[in-house]
Amino acid sequence: MKKLLVFAVALFAIIGLTACGGGPKEIVLITDKGDITDKSFNQGAYEGVKAYAKENGISYGYIKPTQAATAQYISAIEQAIADGAKVIVTPGYLFEEPINAVQKDHPDIKFILLDGSPANAANGTLESNVYSVFYAEEQSGFLAGYAAVKDGYRKLGFMGGMAVPAVQRFGHGFVQGAAAAASELNLAANAVSVDYLYTGDFAATPEVQAAAAAMYQSGVEVIFACGGAVGQSVMAAAASAEKKVIGVDVDQSFDSPTVITSATKNLSQSVIQALEAIYETNKWASEFGGVSAVLDATADGIGLPMENSKFTTFTSADYQTIFNKLVDGTQEVSDVIGAFGDDGSAAEQFETTEVKVNVIAFG
Repeated sequence: MKKLLVFAVALFAIIGLTACGGGPKEIVLITDKGDITDKSFNQGAYEGVKAYAKENGISYGYIKPTQAATAQYISAIEQAIADGAKVIVTPGYLFEEPINAVQKDHPDIKFILLDGSPANAANGTLESNVYSVFYAEEQSGFLAGYAAVKDGYRKLGFMGGMAVPAVQRFGHGFVQGAAAAASELNLAANAVSVDYLYTGDFAATPEVQAAAAAMYQSGVEVIFACGGAVGQSVMAAAASAEKKVIGVDVDQSFDSPTVITSATKNLSQSVIQALEAIYETNKWASEFGGVSAVLDATADGIGLPMENSKFTTFTSADYQTIFNKLVDGTQEVSDVIGAFGDDGSAAEQFETTEVKVNVIAFG
């Protein structure tokens, strides 16, 4: 039985580990749900790994676990270490338990955990070999909702993947941004609506595309697609309906002409900064290891890529004005979320006289 298990793990590694060239990989990214071609969270993080490693002549690769489950994540981590990894990058909240399980066993391995902290796991701790990075998604979502309403959109949609904390913060910020803009414009009661749903996964599927198409058919003008590869299905529906999309995590304007802007997180750069601390500046021990950081507007951790956005009336000057308010604290955005598995009703707490949230059940 033990021999079979060893064989299975080895086979998993052969299938799952992909990189440039053969041999050990010093920096390894392990994907959560989705892969490095999701044009979103996994890909953004991997591009940071790839850019830094190639520039500095360091071997790198990635592992795509066969299942999005703690046991498979731990197996992937152990396999990466066995294959020579010294730095492991794990994008996603779902890695909190796996990192908590392995961090003490591998004190010489450095872990960069995006959107999570092992301290959040049951009996969890944050050890000195782990850098925990969070992003103020509520601020990024806020900017997207604010810009959309300022640009003239009144019927909005939000399609999240799994209702994990980061996705909820994006959605809740989106509603708050729409509400702030509606108030500034003195719009009438219920002038803005937000159709709101979670698909329960981060996959591009015909069912997701059909749900997006139904939203557009009901009158929604632009959908904030906040769920990794979910965005690919939303973009396909938008192209057919001649409607618009707001991307997420990275600048997705090059993925489809339907994308008017993207609510971004500075994924690649935050990974690069951590790698620089390991390999160049020797700042890991003093500023990164054992630290849980939240990258917000003050740290340029979030934003909208205005150079590629396709607004008609919302200008770069308008953006800078509202962004500066986030930086100086004169514009506050709540980061309160609901329970994991929220059906969308937690977003209703951010309704205002002008903005109505309509929760929709997927499927």
